[in-house]
Amino acid sequence: MTALLGGLVALILGIIGIVFWWGYFIKAVMAGVPVMLILGGALATYLGIEEIKDKKAAESFDTDKDDLKREVETLKEEIKGIKGEKKES
Repeated sequence: MTALLGGLVALILGIIGIVFWWGYFIKAVMAGVPVMLILGGALATYLGIEEIKDKKAAESFDTDKDDLKREVETLKEEIKGIKGEKKES
């Protein structure tokens, strides 16, 4: 109940503050928007670069996975050959 009351008081004071200090509020918004755009753009750029790195890593992983599959098949064939040699002996 106290949280509700505190929230209502903050809401009313915020509305009164915007009405009385409208000019300052607009200046704050004007100052804040470019900063938010710069920070948002920097974050988006960073995330884009990380996504590109992740795609390259995933592609190399797929290539490595194919190489490992081929190596496993080669080893299986070698084991079969060894087993065949032992049976013939």
